[in-house]
Amino acid sequence: MATMKAVFMDGVESIAVRKTDIPSPGPGEALLKVHSCSVCGSDIKIFRYGNKRLRFPVIVGHEIAGEVVAIGDGVEAVGVGDRVAVGADVPGLWNTNVRGKDSFIDYATGHEFDGGFAEYMLLNQRMLEFGPVTHVPDTLGYDAAALAEPLACAVKGLEFGNFGPGKSICVIGLGPIGCMILELARAYGASRIFASQRSKGRLETARRFAPDARFICTQEEDPVAVVMQETFGRGVDMVITTSGSVAAHKQAIEMVGHLGYVNLFGGLRGEPELTVDSNIIHYKECFVMGTHGSDPSHHKEAVRLLSTGAVHGDWYVSKTFPLDRIHDAYAYHESHTGLKAIVRPQE
Repeated sequence: MATMKAVFMDGVESIAVRKTDIPSPGPGEALLKVHSCSVCGSDIKIFRYGNKRLRFPVIVGHEIAGEVVAIGDGVEAVGVGDRVAVGADVPGLWNTNVRGKDSFIDYATGHEFDGGFAEYMLLNQRMLEFGPVTHVPDTLGYDAAALAEPLACAVKGLEFGNFGPGKSICVIGLGPIGCMILELARAYGASRIFASQRSKGRLETARRFAPDARFICTQEEDPVAVVMQETFGRGVDMVITTSGSVAAHKQAIEMVGHLGYVNLFGGLRGEPELTVDSNIIHYKECFVMGTHGSDPSHHKEAVRLLSTGAVHGDWYVSKTFPLDRIHDAYAYHESHTGLKAIVRPQE
């Protein structure tokens, strides 16, 4: 049987590139030749701290783009030669762990089934029937197409915050997702954008994504004071935190306006407690929430935004790595030197 190279996670802080059999698609399944798989912050969290959903060994990676090279009987969603982007979270009422829910329920690429840090990936029947598998035009490169998954999460984050034309926003944390949200906010007609970041290097990198935003370096300015002063005490319609920081979450609640939305988007490591003055929430009548992952509709919107140039996918690609250098790709992501590291399994 033909073999391929793949990145296996064998346990916490244990990954290795090994040869394994190329999957053979059965009825309702398809085989994807993976051209690009981006490193996500959650890949690093899983590597460093583990995840109770994983059953080792597992092939990780969930920000994927590639070409369909084989299909099983009965497959109509894709055909041989199709270029597709593949997301993470597979929805569907077939999963009865939580009754009445039609959004994703703990069934995701690189978690419950093998992901995209491999030369080939099996698109199983559930993924093809329910999940985020979106056709990609020839004008969109594979590296940029792989970023549809994180962009879809950003789309969902703004959607849940009821964000739209004429509204103001503050983005706290200007890593890859934060920069995507800056571009999205502009594309969706934001009236005013604030962007807060501690690292001066990250802040300077982010400027190209929203040149007209008010950038705040938290080493030099108090973001809450800046936002409240420059909005004449009103605050902003939405605050979204992409940095995993208790302080950022507190700042978000303090700077949001009346009837505004706070999205605690950035996950926190461990189990830190967040203490807030509940009277702020009470009297502002604001909505405090979190979002995680995305639905297939968000993935389709992300591909549209990338394909039309509303979001500049190539701007996020800082460095590429062959599959054999997965450890270097992880290290590059953790260094915060650039934005996105892309693994190219075919190189």
